[in-house]
Amino acid sequence: MNFKDQLTFIRRNMKKNRLRVFMTILATTVACSFLIVLASVGFGLQKSMTESLMSDQLVTEIKVFGNDDHPDQQIQKKDLKEVEKYEHVTAIFERTEVYPSVPMKAKYEERTNHQFSGVTITDMVGEQRANLKLDRGRVAKSPNEIVVGYHFGKQLWTKQETESYEKQTGIGGEEIKEPKGYKGDILGKTIELKVAKAEGKKQKNKVKTYDMKVVGILKKPSHDWQKDSSVYVSNQIEKDVLGFLKKDEGFSKEKQVVVYADSAEHVGDITDALEDKGFHVDSITKKLDSLNLFFIAFKMGLIFVGVIAVLISAIGIFNTMTMAVTERTQEIGIMKAIGASPNIIRKMFLLESAYIGVIGSVFGIMISYFVSFLVNKFLPVILSSVSHGGGEEFHITFSYIPLSLVLIATAISAGVAILSGLNPAIKATKMNVLTALRREL
Repeated sequence: MNFKDQLTFIRRNMKKNRLRVFMTILATTVACSFLIVLASVGFGLQKSMTESLMSDQLVTEIKVFGNDDHPDQQIQKKDLKEVEKYEHVTAIFERTEVYPSVPMKAKYEERTNHQFSGVTITDMVGEQRANLKLDRGRVAKSPNEIVVGYHFGKQLWTKQETESYEKQTGIGGEEIKEPKGYKGDILGKTIELKVAKAEGKKQKNKVKTYDMKVVGILKKPSHDWQKDSSVYVSNQIEKDVLGFLKKDEGFSKEKQVVVYADSAEHVGDITDALEDKGFHVDSITKKLDSLNLFFIAFKMGLIFVGVIAVLISAIGIFNTMTMAVTERTQEIGIMKAIGASPNIIRKMFLLESAYIGVIGSVFGIMISYFVSFLVNKFLPVILSSVSHGGGEEFHITFSYIPLSLVLIATAISAGVAILSGLNPAIKATKMNVLTALRREL
């Protein structure tokens, strides 16, 4: 009996008990779709978090915080002279985030920006080599030029707008509307950057004003809820600013050295090289490694729960195949009498159980893709409507089905189906020919 004849025989026998076979396939379909949809939650959340991480942080940036040899000593650019010679390193420079005890203010005409408390003093040449992402304009080239965040202009408020906003925050409520702020283009405008310090016993504020020209606007943040009012100034005025704030008792600064790779694929190698030299670093690859490790365990747990459902469906396949062997006792006896080998008989019953598993998997895959589409389509809308913000949007992939998950689910479903039919198939091969032929059903 060739393979084509075996398939014809299997389909003919399955048609005799359509309802029973249909219910068995249905159970396999539900189990397979449950396995895929459940595991797709892990894949979806991992995809969303990875994309968010990649968009929130420059993928070529490596931050260096310290060294094992000198744990109490702040790292400096000169400590990385050897690293500058690495083939795929494009820039190494220092950034200093300055936070006076009295929050800084930026003023343009009658408008003031209160939404930032400090500035970032950085090497503008290094930032340019590191491909600082700008929406428009350029990096600062002189001490009196600055680069500001995308929302800096919109957060330049008049006195009335500021008082109205503070009144809303004091009252509370679900929706707090921010003022529209400055509607013009802040690029090319000159603002007054006021740096204040509190010194002396009476803690009187002393203010120093810098006239700074806005020459660059940073790229818009990847998420709508993010507001960027940051201010980047050239390190050419670092001594002047830090010298003025020297006696400010509440003044704080955070210095970090950043290394930039020429592409994302070399970040991991540079990170490993820095760690081998004893440096404490933070890069996108380290965060992704930790994230992937967590989600591997998370997805394995979800797949394990889904496999339990598949194993439950295997009980139905086992019962169906056991009944099939019992009902076809005489057919088995006839096949043995005319010379069919035990391997052929066993193969036919295993093919039938595999057939049920594969058909159930195919329908399960179709259903899981449909459910995944509905979840991603409507769940963010539902969450947005019930969120406290009233109009907050959720840009999250709740369910994602990669090809690997489909192959894993199909292999599990088909494999469990074959194992479920193994015992009945072996039972059929051990059946006595004379007993089988004499049996009446």
